[in-house]
Order: sequence, then structure tokens, then C-alpha cells
Amino acid sequence: MALPIMRLTDRAAARVKDIISRSDKPLTGLRVGVKKGGCAGMEYTMDYAEAPEKGDEIIEDKGVTLMVEPQALLFLLGTEMDYITEKMASRFVFNNPNQVSACGCGESIEIVPAKPEHLRAAQ
Repeated sequence: MALPIMRLTDRAAARVKDIISRSDKPLTGLRVGVKKGGCAGMEYTMDYAEAPEKGDEIIEDKGVTLMVEPQALLFLLGTEMDYITEKMASRFVFNNPNQVSACGCGESIEIVPAKPEHLRAAQ
């Protein structure tokens, strides 16, 4: 069985659908990526997507379109995106098998590229 690049929980899919439905402009989906930053070295990024950009990996899951930035593919392979509601906050979380640590503030992470055996499984 192929390892998906990303998948959504039912809660995350419902929240993304809600966000997209409230947008002032037509959106195709959500663009997901990673960038350098924070005390642990990297941060997840999410942004509205009106259309795919060159090189985006398009993922359809539970009625939601995700566009994964090409430079993030190796870091997000096998990641599950969830949406949690706690007593004082609600947020998206990434359950990423490539994440090796996170900072104390919870805003940045350390991620390693996917292992070669995972790449073969995803093809």
C-alpha cells in the first residue's frame, strides 16, 4: 500500500471546508508547506489557494483539496493533518512521522526528509 503524502482527519476536513466556504473570493483549497524558522528550525505553513502553483502536489481527501508545495514533499510524506479544540484554543496540528522534535512553545519543529523506503512506497 502506498504511503500518502498527506491525509486529513474528518475534523480537519470539516474545518477546511468551513474556512473555504466563508472566503470572500473563490478558493480551490489550502496550500500546505514548511519554511525555515522558529527555535527548532522549521515551521508548518498554510495559506488559501485560489489555484495550484507550478510543482504543487494536488491531494484530494474527504472533499478537500490540498496543494503541497514541492519543497515540502519530503518533509510532509505520511503526515496526517488534524484539527483539535481544547479548552482555550482550536488549531490545526500535523501528526508527522518525519518530525523528530518540537520547541517548547509548540510553534516550530525539527523535521527530517522522508526515508528512502517511504519514497518508494509513495510512488
